[in-house]
Amino acid sequence: MRKTNQQIKNACSKVLKNLSSKKKEVITRRFGLGGRKNETLESIGKDFNVTRERIRQIEKDGFLELEPYVKKCQDIFDYFKEEIEKKGGVRREDLFLSELGKKEVENEIYFLLTLANDFERFAETDDHYAFWAIDEKKVDLAKKRGELVIQKFEKTKKPLKLEELEKPKDLSYEAFASYLEISKRIKNNSEGFWGLKEWPEIYPKTIKDKAYLVFKKTKEPLHFNKVAELIDSALPQTVHNELIKDPRFVLVGRGIYALKEWGYQEGLVKDVILNILKSAGKPLKKEEVLEKILKQRLVKENTVFLNLSNKKYFSRTSEGYYKIREA
Repeated sequence: MRKTNQQIKNACSKVLKNLSSKKKEVITRRFGLGGRKNETLESIGKDFNVTRERIRQIEKDGFLELEPYVKKCQDIFDYFKEEIEKKGGVRREDLFLSELGKKEVENEIYFLLTLANDFERFAETDDHYAFWAIDEKKVDLAKKRGELVIQKFEKTKKPLKLEELEKPKDLSYEAFASYLEISKRIKNNSEGFWGLKEWPEIYPKTIKDKAYLVFKKTKEPLHFNKVAELIDSALPQTVHNELIKDPRFVLVGRGIYALKEWGYQEGLVKDVILNILKSAGKPLKKEEVLEKILKQRLVKENTVFLNLSNKKYFSRTSEGYYKIREA
């Protein structure tokens, strides 16, 4: 059964009351209990006029004295264990603390987890976030599963839904997601897609990456003002400046952009017409050119016809077909 924040606070008070005032103060300040900020050994040592190592020893002695009273909080520990088991026995620390009690009692939960014997904390590394586990075998499984998913992403080179990844049959999707979340290279976005953290569509950091994600989501050309509107705290002119410099985007109309990967060509209307005629390998009627260019640019018909009349680049046959002017 879910425990309230007050019940979690009461559990901390219940065990701490068995300590001397000095040990209780050291542990309270070290873990930031009761709404405090957690403090370093050095800062506490200065107040007590002792070394940081002496404070460390006081803290250690305090934990030894608390061991006989751990059972008084067994209902809290059972709750913690039940919640982590739902996640496959492994849970990223920041997510676990938030889920159990929100920010109000995160320090109290961290203290109780440290106090209990059923939980083991794994410190942050270059590859993994700090996380808690109740079974070392599950830790190995979680890490191996993450490595396999990373290899899959490096092979497919595209974001995937959780259901598209190779989940062990005996593992729930909730637990599978929890395993992946301990990896620093794997992340999921607001659209429910998973991928490598360095991919802009998964973890956009810059304005241009956020814009790229907007286009991928809407799947249609957009005016830069609309793009700015869909990006939190983005100025239209900043968005325009970023889009015009990035080769992933193509200006297809007045202030309107599209993704190059959708098949849009770079350049002016004249350049697009040149490419159309080159690709055709033969003269085309005015209507044929118009049809093809309107798939590439959001422009008025007169703009296309005006460009076709540019004798520097195009010529018209006696039959009314247009071709590239020979040098």
